[in-house]
Amino acid sequence: MSGLSKPTLVPGDPKSLKVRWIGRIDYLQALAQQDEQVARRMGEESCRDLLLLLEHDPVYTIGRTPDRSSLPEPRTLPHQLVETNRGGEATYHGPGQLVGYPILDLRRHGKDLHALLRWQETALITALAGYEVHARRSEGLTGVWVGDRKIASIGVGVRRWISMHGFALNVRGDLTPFDEIVPCGIEGVRMTSLERELPEKAPCPTVEEFAATVGTVFEETLGELEATT
Repeated sequence: MSGLSKPTLVPGDPKSLKVRWIGRIDYLQALAQQDEQVARRMGEESCRDLLLLLEHDPVYTIGRTPDRSSLPEPRTLPHQLVETNRGGEATYHGPGQLVGYPILDLRRHGKDLHALLRWQETALITALAGYEVHARRSEGLTGVWVGDRKIASIGVGVRRWISMHGFALNVRGDLTPFDEIVPCGIEGVRMTSLERELPEKAPCPTVEEFAATVGTVFEETLGELEATT
């Protein structure tokens, strides 16, 4: 992997980002942690922004939408289905996938949800480039792609301008659970992973190793979300 420049933000600065690796955790337990952190930030303006990085036990989730067409047969899904308070349609989380939940005070960062989505896409594209995987955005769609294959999905929620939820990037392992749904409501989408897209014979990092790269990139680029007046 190519080296990344050192963060310019000062640790402990309220405007810097604290990155926390949690490991593997049940989806509802992680949601409870997000709720706790969001509530804390509502009352503490000096509190640092936080990025939670983790893996989930196998689970399907769907966001705030009356359209359930991305769940063709929800009663036959092989894993639990959770309806949650993010945007977007159905997706799958499971071992081998890096999930990131930026808990940010968007009152400091321009109150711009479009910018929040684009910032996450750009950071993930940068992290993948460090492994010589050339990812991109797809016009009109949210997420990160390698060619015509989707490697990362993004869906956010906001409560009184405190963000929650975030991204899920496939690092390695089994992608067949995606076959049970229409991922993100995109018909015919092909899911991929870092493991599948790496240059030939390049070793695939563990989820925790890749999380370290992603955390560094998010720390370095938080300033791109700074509010403009």
